[in-house]
Amino acid sequence: MNKVTYDENGLIPVVIQDAGTKEVLTLAYANEEAVTKTIETNETWLYSRSRQELWNKGATSGNTQQVTAVRLDCDGDALIYEVIPNGPACHTGENSCFHQTLSGTPAESKSDMLGQLAELIGKREEEMPEGAYTTYLFTEGVDKICKKVGEESAEVIIAAKNRDTKELAMETADLFYHVLVLLQEQKTPLNDVIDVLKERHSTKTTSK
Repeated sequence: MNKVTYDENGLIPVVIQDAGTKEVLTLAYANEEAVTKTIETNETWLYSRSRQELWNKGATSGNTQQVTAVRLDCDGDALIYEVIPNGPACHTGENSCFHQTLSGTPAESKSDMLGQLAELIGKREEEMPEGAYTTYLFTEGVDKICKKVGEESAEVIIAAKNRDTKELAMETADLFYHVLVLLQEQKTPLNDVIDVLKERHSTKTTSK
């Protein structure tokens, strides 16, 4: 904490970043008390310059953020809160406060497509829209979902054996979708799977 440099008003800029997708969600400010509470509680605490008071993100809206890391820049005068958001970060309902584009075309992260799909599947389970295929799978239950995972796995194998790259991509997409449905049915977050992959990668890297 003694490495953190606050400005003349006792504040430091905080970039709030999605821990999974690395998308920048918000730029805000924190004082020493807010930073301390964030580290102690693993919740996003900031300082409102307009209201001149400490505030806990999501305390009113319910759009809380679980802080997984607090990072300090090389000069010690800016922070990053890496968070797992529970709902949109922006008061407008947008996922990120940076949803307006002044110039150019923002690049979409292909790696985040699975996360977006997992989120959509979670909403489908909650809302159960009539006529949706995902609703049908959840209605049929785990046995049907597992059967589809098995079928799609076989289709992936066949496409690979046929050396059909286009078909392989399509069948793999189908497999990923059904696996995500299974994860949702089992209440196993996609991030848990990613954490296992990261842990295995880290173990293999450090063991070399």
